[in-house]
Amino acid sequence: MRKIINAVTVVGLLAVAGTFGSVSSVLAASAEEINIKVDGTLNEFKSEITGGAEFLDKAKAVLVFPDVVKAGLIVGGEYGEGALRVGGKSVQYYNIASASFGFQIGAQQYAIVMVFLEDEALAKFRESSGWEAGVDGSVAVAEWGVGKDINTQNFKDPIVGFVLSNKGLMAGISLEGSKITRRDK
Repeated sequence: MRKIINAVTVVGLLAVAGTFGSVSSVLAASAEEINIKVDGTLNEFKSEITGGAEFLDKAKAVLVFPDVVKAGLIVGGEYGEGALRVGGKSVQYYNIASASFGFQIGAQQYAIVMVFLEDEALAKFRESSGWEAGVDGSVAVAEWGVGKDINTQNFKDPIVGFVLSNKGLMAGISLEGSKITRRDK
């Protein structure tokens, strides 16, 4: 219980302070730490999702947030750091943050994999200094049955998001309102 309360406190503070850009730079992971976690998340994606490796090979780029924490106790927040990979190499680093208000209690940890399927969407994302899902670009959160090959899906949106927990692909998660900001590493 103490861990959940501590997680709620930390994430709440990060979400509120992160919108002002102060605390997030203090707690920022190194590029090497982020890259190691991104590698692990992509390996999990490829092994867990049928056709995942081939799907990622066709992508223009992949933005991975391997360790996102979301918690709330009336005031909620989400924070994580990640890397944009083009051609299998990290080219830029980002953080993701959001804040929410209302009746909520609890904490969860997950990874986000955002796959860019079109050059135009990728260019618009990379040119922005702060990008908000649902405002600056639409992200379709992928959901489908176990065992289906991802390459048989017909994604109409230029960016497809996947949310993975330690229990597999998560359903019912929205990335709308999440602010993604480029970081210098």
